[in-house]
Amino acid sequence: MSLSPQWLDELRSRITLSSVIQRTTRLTKAGREFKACCPFHNEKSPSFYVNDEKGFYHCFGCGVHGDAIRWMTDQRGLGFMDAVKELAAEAGLDVPAPDPRAAEAAVQRDSLHDVTAAAQKWFMDCLAAPEGEKARAYLATRGFDAHTVQRFGFGFAPEGRQALKGALGQFPEDKLIEAGLRITVDDKEPYDRFRGRLMLPIEDARGRVIAFGGRILDKSKTDAPKYLNSPDTPLFDKGRTLYNLHRAGPASRQTGRLIVVEGYMDVIALAAAGFGESVAPLGTALTERQIEMVWRLVETPILCFDGDAAGQRAAMRAIARALPLLRPAHSLRIVRLPSGLDPDDLIKRDGPRAMEEVLQGARSLIDTLWDHERDALPLNTPEDKAGLKARLLAHVETIADPDIKSLYRRELLDRFAAFAYPAREQRPQSNWQPGGSSRGSGNWKDKRRAFPANPANNHSARLLRVANGGARDALSAAILTGLIRYPAEIARHADALARCTDIEARFDLLLDACDHGQALESDALATILARQGQTLPSPSDYSGMRFGFLSPDMAAPQACAELAQAIELLVERPALETALADATERLNREFTDEAYAEQQRLLKRKLEFNARLGQMASARAALSSDDATNTMAE
Repeated sequence: MSLSPQWLDELRSRITLSSVIQRTTRLTKAGREFKACCPFHNEKSPSFYVNDEKGFYHCFGCGVHGDAIRWMTDQRGLGFMDAVKELAAEAGLDVPAPDPRAAEAAVQRDSLHDVTAAAQKWFMDCLAAPEGEKARAYLATRGFDAHTVQRFGFGFAPEGRQALKGALGQFPEDKLIEAGLRITVDDKEPYDRFRGRLMLPIEDARGRVIAFGGRILDKSKTDAPKYLNSPDTPLFDKGRTLYNLHRAGPASRQTGRLIVVEGYMDVIALAAAGFGESVAPLGTALTERQIEMVWRLVETPILCFDGDAAGQRAAMRAIARALPLLRPAHSLRIVRLPSGLDPDDLIKRDGPRAMEEVLQGARSLIDTLWDHERDALPLNTPEDKAGLKARLLAHVETIADPDIKSLYRRELLDRFAAFAYPAREQRPQSNWQPGGSSRGSGNWKDKRRAFPANPANNHSARLLRVANGGARDALSAAILTGLIRYPAEIARHADALARCTDIEARFDLLLDACDHGQALESDALATILARQGQTLPSPSDYSGMRFGFLSPDMAAPQACAELAQAIELLVERPALETALADATERLNREFTDEAYAEQQRLLKRKLEFNARLGQMASARAALSSDDATNTMAE
């Protein structure tokens, strides 16, 4: 079997060499490396070193040298393919099927590396030549010093459609085209892709030039793209490449973080300011493959996006792609720069310390997701708020990991409930004393207006007592009993139940069992409640409300349908009671016909709610005869 060098490089990049070696050899941390007594010869003091950044081991005593594959063959005694297969399984890579054309393709790629290396040298020579003066002047305006220019390999592509071909005449035309340096259109003469541009080499994980990016210098060319990258080639796949990864990897091991920005000029600006652990995608939004790449370096990289609308759209695209990939301890943090600024702008305006403060304030993925969806559209009506909930749950449904999905769902629903159904403040009791007049004359304490002493308002007070009767605990206890009797209904009504955990805390335990895949059986649920110090509801908890779904004689489908109706009532009640309490408080403040009418309307609606509840039960708590009489009169 012939394995391509590119695939083998991918395998090596996914393996942490020290973790492989320390399974059989004890390693000791020594600065940025590990050391040990060499396993290949006898020695008393360690001269065997392992370098994860460069991906090789070396013994200064016996001269042995190699990578992860060589370790498996020489130290473990495995054959080459056996070593590759074992490492590939660990890295999550599929070993390519045998392909007789692989060797030929590998030779082809090697020759393309020669082409890109030669092009890079020529671009750098052009920058230093008189024709590169304009490019050098631009670099000076960006504040890049000579060290930064040399470190990142800046170059210049002169004007002229055939300039590069003339400079790289040792390579055939088809190689220049295949490397993405020349363009051919139909039967016309090929021409240079990069002309009159400041050039940057794009390198792979081993630091080899595989492509180029060019920034236009002539502002009058408004029809030309500002930035131009190489096309995909046998060397370069923009969705599987991160700019500056080979430098940022070692830097991230020192700082413990990795910064992902939008473009390579942002990377260079950050590196020049001391933030060497920065990478960027190449002309595309961050891909799933690139997210996996950064997770191999740090568990929670920071995504840093420009403060404009385009930057925020890029952030949400990255979040949407990351959600299905989330796994324990691996996530993203998000930085939003001040409006209209990119990293270079911020550093030039306020200095590196300001950038560091922004990075320190990076927000979690779930915080960013919540803020974005909450602020995406107006939330003025119940329908608007329902739309927010639907968008949040749609994001949650994309998460593959069941534990993370459950936790995201619970957290976002809690936030939604706090936003859409804010807790009522404790409302002071009315200090009105009997005997006062309907327009404020009489015995008032602290001058707070409430129900005047007339028959209509005595009626209002009685209605309010009826509306706020003690059915809340009874209904929730009956529903809890029904859920334990029909456990499959928990998942079906999970969203509704999550909104009622403040009414009945035991719902939360049932939802946890459902979300974590525990056995949803009646006996198992009873055990779960008992372990948490909770008791099962007893018939006395819902006395006088004998629901059909609690009857052993009712068929399961009908019982589940009635249970669903009861849950709907339990969810509906808090909003109705909140509105009624608000109307009553308003009536206490200002006794007007309008306030009185609104309170009476809500009282009637609450009584209608109670009637619906009564229709579901075979018996319900009886009203007092006076209250019943007044209800009929109303």
